[in-house]
Amino acid sequence: MKKKVSIIGGAGTIGTILYRGLNSKYNIVILDQTAPEEADQFIEVDATDYESLLTSIPKDSAALVNLLTIKTENDLEDIQEFHKMLNIHFMASFYAFRAAIELGIPKVVFASSNHTTDYYENNGVSSLGREIQTDDYPYSRGLYGVLKLASENIGHILAQESKHDLSIVNLRIGSVHPDEQQAVQEDDRLHRTLLSHEDTIQLFDLALQSTVKYGTYYGVSDNPGKPWSTEAAWRELGFVSKVNATDILNKDTR
Repeated sequence: MKKKVSIIGGAGTIGTILYRGLNSKYNIVILDQTAPEEADQFIEVDATDYESLLTSIPKDSAALVNLLTIKTENDLEDIQEFHKMLNIHFMASFYAFRAAIELGIPKVVFASSNHTTDYYENNGVSSLGREIQTDDYPYSRGLYGVLKLASENIGHILAQESKHDLSIVNLRIGSVHPDEQQAVQEDDRLHRTLLSHEDTIQLFDLALQSTVKYGTYYGVSDNPGKPWSTEAAWRELGFVSKVNATDILNKDTR
């Protein structure tokens, strides 16, 4: 019997990629406010409402994947925009962790972001003179990265508490696009920051399979000049990039 994986915020780009790539391996349930284009099982839920989230997540889930995201503008100047970001990128993250604990779900894979350390990166180039590591102090340029980091840290507290049988894997995602071939042609930054669809599927699958109690990893393909290190993801998860930005560019010119 296939393990059940519930994807919160699964109607977007990464959720669609994971559904297409992993639906044959896992019994995938999509939870979102908007119905996805593809899904055998969909549950409508507002993840910022804890009771709604708690009662909507299938109790027989082997893992939760949290892909929740929202875009705002002027979120450090507009209080309403700030609260939108806070609700999605911190409160709902905490709710997902708490729901996993209460329901006895042993694993959460959290889609964090490269923006936790974007102070060190400009146009896909590291300013450190080397690849950015997960143990570099996480300076961020904006609220999005700050809240993603805060969610990682809350997860660390919960995963390390001995009374909780919970594993949390944070994936600091690079750049994932629905049409990666066109995007790579049009955006030079993606030549370095792309996480290809194939590598996205592999990375999340490895995170779901891992026995790591708590870990944080960058998710980026093996692009020439990539700004983030994937050494930890290779060493602890077994991640080896299969398709990078150069492969996609070369495929288009054949």
